[in-house]
Amino acid sequence: MDLFEYQARDIFAKHGVPVLAGEVIDTPEAARAVAERLGGRAVVKAQVKTGGRGKAGGVKLASDPDDAVAKSGAILGMDIKGHTVHKVMLAQTADIAEEYYVSFLLDRANRTFLAMASVEGGMDIEEVAATKPEALAKVPVDAISGVGLAKAREIVAQADFPAEVAEPVAEVLVKLWDCFVSEDALLVEVNPLVKTADGAIIALDGKVSLDANAGFRQPEHEALEDKAAADPLEAAAKAKGLNYVKLDGQVGIIGNGAGLVMSTLDVVAYAGEAHGGVKPANFLDIGGGASAEVMANGLEIILGDPAVKSVFVNVFGGITACDAVANGIVQALELLSGKGEEVTKPLVVRLDGNNAEAGRKILTDADHPLVELVDTMDGAADRAAELAAK
Repeated sequence: MDLFEYQARDIFAKHGVPVLAGEVIDTPEAARAVAERLGGRAVVKAQVKTGGRGKAGGVKLASDPDDAVAKSGAILGMDIKGHTVHKVMLAQTADIAEEYYVSFLLDRANRTFLAMASVEGGMDIEEVAATKPEALAKVPVDAISGVGLAKAREIVAQADFPAEVAEPVAEVLVKLWDCFVSEDALLVEVNPLVKTADGAIIALDGKVSLDANAGFRQPEHEALEDKAAADPLEAAAKAKGLNYVKLDGQVGIIGNGAGLVMSTLDVVAYAGEAHGGVKPANFLDIGGGASAEVMANGLEIILGDPAVKSVFVNVFGGITACDAVANGIVQALELLSGKGEEVTKPLVVRLDGNNAEAGRKILTDADHPLVELVDTMDGAADRAAELAAK
């Protein structure tokens, strides 16, 4: 889950990372009082989850409260790389002497954590990495040892920070690492980390990405979700406890087990190439206990997607036998019909594994006009793609 800048700022402050005062608003009129509280002058910053705000005109300096109202009005409603600005943050101004870059992130390729730092902050770090790779220090961080003051000094030294700021920057890195670990983050980034004219080190901008898989031990993170921007189908699935991700295809996918569902996405995408480029419409793993209620919830979510033209139910019976799954499908269709939700899209079902024959017999005996049994995974994927194309 990516956070807005103002949310990242609040998390930084919580862990002692030095930040400037700031408040978030969603109407131009509210800017006046905030600017007055900040001393008159303020930086007005668009709150969108994308970079390049400054280049797009989403960051402006307001000279007084009246100007803050005008600048907020100009930024609210802007489109920045496809993101509409609904909120702006008014932040205290700073007399900037130098700009740096620091971050901690999960390095998936090398299966470790990584610290990155550069004395060339304030610009796209991708540009620095591409044009002057030697200016960006990359220091692996051991998950057990973490970042104490000694490790932070090593990072600072490799990035060649000026001697007069080396120690305060190291101290900020220790606090930033505490933020990274304590909040179960995948990324914490400060760009720029600035040295002010009076020598203070301050995080002037922040980016934080939280690991949604750690939500069970970070219940307060739920309040940080941007529910207005959430996909309504994903939100509905989450409310039902389903592991669902919306994609941009036409074949709805239901499977039991993440690995099987991912394989199903691949075979449907491959089969779809022969049917006009049909693609999978979602990832939906109903897990090992495919009860009628779980199956009904899954079908309800998938059938509620207007882009879905057919559904592929791909189940390999293991702990949950295929006859239980088949009964779940039959009862799910009855449950949906009983709720007045008429099922009009074809379902292609492939059952294999534990009690597969019994499961197929249950579906055959039910003789539902929209349910079609196919023996193989590849054959079922092709048939689902064909039906979607029609």
